[in-house]
Amino acid sequence: MTNNTTYEIPTWNQIYKMLLQQAQKIQKTPYQPDIIIGIAQGGTIPTRILTDLLNTKKTTTITIKSYTNIAQPNTQPTLTHPLTIPINNKKILLIDDITDTGQTLKTAKQHLTKKGATETKTATLYTKPTTQTTPDYTEKTTKNWIIFPWEIKETIQNILQTTNNKQQTTNNELAKLIKAGLPKQLLKQILKTLPEKPQNDPTHL
Repeated sequence: MTNNTTYEIPTWNQIYKMLLQQAQKIQKTPYQPDIIIGIAQGGTIPTRILTDLLNTKKTTTITIKSYTNIAQPNTQPTLTHPLTIPINNKKILLIDDITDTGQTLKTAKQHLTKKGATETKTATLYTKPTTQTTPDYTEKTTKNWIIFPWEIKETIQNILQTTNNKQQTTNNELAKLIKAGLPKQLLKQILKTLPEKPQNDPTHL
């Protein structure tokens, strides 16, 4: 994380609308996937929603570790939980929440090809302009650091760790979260659950 990190915090409703729009795009194409596969953890919830919207019953996940901390991607993502179902001669829709460098999607696609997939198309909610693997379906391109509703506490913990809980630096970053749309009361509630808390209450900012 750097001092110039800018955050974007989509709401649950915004996420659902983006996925609904994405499902409609996919349904208008000739490509009809046999199986939807999500990249955990970020792609787990979008995968479940798209499975519902696309009426595709066959779904599973694989796990790839891609980040060490905020804005600090691993040089090479690590496949920590490979595919556990047969996909020989199947068309796959591979889902993640965001593609940053593109290495996660690349690693996942290579894994699915080795497992016998005939074709794999990819879908993400967000795409960074730095990606080297452009998804087949994506809803928004941004330079911001996206904080999804399912990772708010994790992000706050990472901020406290990377700032070493230094009062001014921590408060500055948490104030940026509020400015990006995180409700003050929700931030306050989450901070109460953490073992290490800011020295002063940042929600007054």
